[in-house]
Amino acid sequence: MPDSGYPWPIETTRLDNGLRVVVSEDRTAPAVAVNLWYDVGSRHEPRGQTGFAHLFEHLMFEGSLNVAKTEHMKLIQGSGGSLNATTNPDRTNYFETVPAEHLELALWLEADRMGGLVPALTQETLDNQREVVKNERRQRYENVPYGDAWLRLLPLLYPPGHPYHHATIGSMADLNAADLATFQAFHRTYYAPNNAVLTVVGDATAAEVFKLAEKYFGVIPPLADIPAAPDGRTVAATGRPATETVVADVPAPRVYVAHRTHPFGSAGYDVVTVLATVLGSGRGSRLYQRLADGERLAQPDLVGAYGVDLAHAPAPLIATATARPGVSAEHLAAGLHAVMDELATVPVTATELDRAKALLSTAWWRQMSTVDGRADTLGRYATQLGDPAKAAERLPAWLAVTAEQIAEAAAEVLAADDRVTLTYLAEEKP
Repeated sequence: MPDSGYPWPIETTRLDNGLRVVVSEDRTAPAVAVNLWYDVGSRHEPRGQTGFAHLFEHLMFEGSLNVAKTEHMKLIQGSGGSLNATTNPDRTNYFETVPAEHLELALWLEADRMGGLVPALTQETLDNQREVVKNERRQRYENVPYGDAWLRLLPLLYPPGHPYHHATIGSMADLNAADLATFQAFHRTYYAPNNAVLTVVGDATAAEVFKLAEKYFGVIPPLADIPAAPDGRTVAATGRPATETVVADVPAPRVYVAHRTHPFGSAGYDVVTVLATVLGSGRGSRLYQRLADGERLAQPDLVGAYGVDLAHAPAPLIATATARPGVSAEHLAAGLHAVMDELATVPVTATELDRAKALLSTAWWRQMSTVDGRADTLGRYATQLGDPAKAAERLPAWLAVTAEQIAEAAAEVLAADDRVTLTYLAEEKP
């Protein structure tokens, strides 16, 4: 078992304005990854402002005080780099990977949109990106089979008022109703150096990065009284299963079974991660062996299980299967429930455990094999767990999980009386 899941050096500092800077030098190739995590996601959104964090993921590429519209992207790509951004319930992050000689350019661009987006934000830009997000919702959630499953699972898992009750894509009604001043106020509330972590991994020294961070980010003032997200760490068990059935234009019945578990980063979630791999990762998993290969209830490529790595509430474990022709949704759901229930009573074998740990090890080192993968990981651990060095603990924690711990976790978090089941039925064709 490795002593560390992160064998590269890590150096950190904090600027006077509160910006945390993380550097991991690696001279293997002349490239650097720049990754900026903002501690704002959909869990921070006040009532009536759902979808704001995600919309800003789009707006942050539309120009800032010293950078014209679309120039951020043109400058990075013109320098041989790549870039993107993502939003989830916990955070928003912006990232680029560039040749090492363009590190200063990347840091200047990120600093300019941190401190200079609001003066450049216009009604035209806002309206344009609102339409982009509406189209994204249609393409990703509304007009594809089973596309709205996540939108339906969240309110089944988390009660009204819980910060994870709504999805990151948000409500189109909220996005339409808000004016320019409301969006500007949202940016002024959360996009600040003392609410962010800047991570640089690759061909640059810590001293070089710290100096450039001070040069470009150090002049941005901090914000006082950044509002915390509502506390969602405790979700009371209802004592009864939650179910929803959707009749839609789908090719076959599909069933999702979900449970609340433990927050990402906790010892309990480490066990759940291994449990989910035993349950539903690949052809050697219990779900595949039973439902696809054995009883032949599920389509082979459409059965599996996974955890969703949310850090500030009991994170969900989701299992899913799509029925073979002639198999009813009820029969498929019963099969899913049975396999999940047996995790508490049928011990995980040494072969199953070794396989799961090998899969997780491969996935971990694949993430660590690139500078951008490492930068995102360090940013996550600094933002969510307070210390980037904690990343080194994750893989050893997975490899230390025992079969007994999996059985105990299954009995604790996979109880049938606190289970969510979402079923899709194919609508009848005329």
